[in-house]
Amino acid sequence: MHKRLLPLLALLATPLTATALMAEVPHVATDIPPVHSLVSQVMGDLGTPALIVRPGASPHDYALRPSEAAALERADLVVWIGHGLTPWLETPLQRLAATAQVIELMDTPGTRTLPYRETAVFSPDDHAEDHADDHDDHADEHMDEHADDDDHADHDHAHDHSGIDPHGWLDPENGRFWLSLIAQALSEADPENAATYAANAEVARARLDATIAQIDITLAPVSTKPFVVFHDAFQYFEKRFHMTAAGAISLSDAAAPSPARIAAIRQAVQDHGVTCVFSEPQFNPGLVATVFDGTGAHTAVIDPLGTGLPLGPDLYTDLLTGLARTMADCL
Repeated sequence: MHKRLLPLLALLATPLTATALMAEVPHVATDIPPVHSLVSQVMGDLGTPALIVRPGASPHDYALRPSEAAALERADLVVWIGHGLTPWLETPLQRLAATAQVIELMDTPGTRTLPYRETAVFSPDDHAEDHADDHDDHADEHMDEHADDDDHADHDHAHDHSGIDPHGWLDPENGRFWLSLIAQALSEADPENAATYAANAEVARARLDATIAQIDITLAPVSTKPFVVFHDAFQYFEKRFHMTAAGAISLSDAAAPSPARIAAIRQAVQDHGVTCVFSEPQFNPGLVATVFDGTGAHTAVIDPLGTGLPLGPDLYTDLLTGLARTMADCL
């Protein structure tokens, strides 16, 4: 080879090397917007995770689009809440993401877990008792601890609601812990950028600490005021911030409540002086109006998934602060 060509070839090789390094940033797939937001915070400017369950869709029963299936096929890392929320996703993970590292957040040692509540009306023990003895505020340092799973079932719902309530992202202490898990997984897959992932996770944890402190202030004046939710999806938030939920019209977002459950909720509204019921965007407001007709209770809309919020790093904290503001305003 002619000697004068060597410097030129070396210069041409330089951008290829940089491109190769950039290509090492893992492809990440996530299931729901709150998890997408947590991963986005850790990845920062290095990349953007794919979202499998599009905003506004029910995560419990979902048909993959071709683009979403392709995202699973490309994934080096999949971060999802777990089979309790999206049981249908297990088969696509096995078929399409067989070589990817998979983090099932609710099944990760150190995650705070709570069992499903069986009844329409919640007893005082539901507020006083914490079933997640394995969880520590400093769970980042205790990743070897294991959660105890209590087995509960509700026969008012066609789907299986035994075991662990999967809505664990609504406890921001779980979110704080998961940021560390995500940073660790990304660092193992992409050691070149490990310092960036760790720094991004630390900034995100500090931001979440400030969010938790602000929510404590927002909700403290109304923490003892009872309320009813349409869908029993908020107990992680309730317990973390010491709120007083009186009951849930429906156990799940996938089936209508039975007449007996509705009657029990109406009685609880009278017994506890409930003045506020929280509906969700995907539910028929007519049913809420029927349940509370003549009781004097008013309604507000909350959403555990952040439907309507822009996707990205801010969604998780915006979801939590918005939930707190809506509750405080209604109560």
